[in-house]
Amino acid sequence: MDWASLGGIALALIGILIGQSIDGGRIGSLLQPSAFFIVTFGTFGAVLLQSRPLNFRSGIAKLKYVFVEPLDQRTALAMEISHWSIVVRKEGVLKLESFMVETADPFVKKILRLVIDGAPPQTIKEIGANDIYQYELNERNAIKIWDSAGGYAPTIGILAAVMGLIHVMENLSDPTLLGSGIAIAFVSTIYGVGLANLVFIPIANKLKTLLQLEVSKYEMLVESLASIAYGEHTKVIEDRLSGYLL
Repeated sequence: MDWASLGGIALALIGILIGQSIDGGRIGSLLQPSAFFIVTFGTFGAVLLQSRPLNFRSGIAKLKYVFVEPLDQRTALAMEISHWSIVVRKEGVLKLESFMVETADPFVKKILRLVIDGAPPQTIKEIGANDIYQYELNERNAIKIWDSAGGYAPTIGILAAVMGLIHVMENLSDPTLLGSGIAIAFVSTIYGVGLANLVFIPIANKLKTLLQLEVSKYEMLVESLASIAYGEHTKVIEDRLSGYLL
């Protein structure tokens, strides 16, 4: 569990609620279901319109990683690569076949197969770099939905505010209905700006950070296996690995 994400959301909400109540404001006045539905459905509707369905589904699925942070596997992979280097120096690259069969990561399998097949180090780097680029591009397209939500939400909030003011103008003759319309107008703006800056944009930035760790892991793999293919000493490869673990 990523307690920083949970703590961040809790701290933001506590600050808003305490700030609302300090000067005698009612917390209940911030709860406007109509404003919430307009902002959230309008925002995600706009995001869905601009996104491919695959990217939209993938971006929504990644939300879990904000609260349950995936394991950083770079240290474990570095230890494996170091072991592979020792095995290759003692018994040859064909011994990597058993490790290739055991691994579940298709990218790791592919790079190991290139080494086993005797591909030149430069070819391994080029193929690996291209695969990493495509992987990062696909992941960023998925994460982009949260960036986009952060951009659309304030504008949708203003749209909802205008709708609330229209409701006010339609009921000028009935003072009992004016309060709800004004409340929707102002709370809609709060929802739009609040969701954008306290939820959507932070989620996007958190996912980008996690993606960078994943990309770093694959870059470490490609660089190290290219060094193994080149025949570099295990100590040199371990020095390369240590640079990715700082």
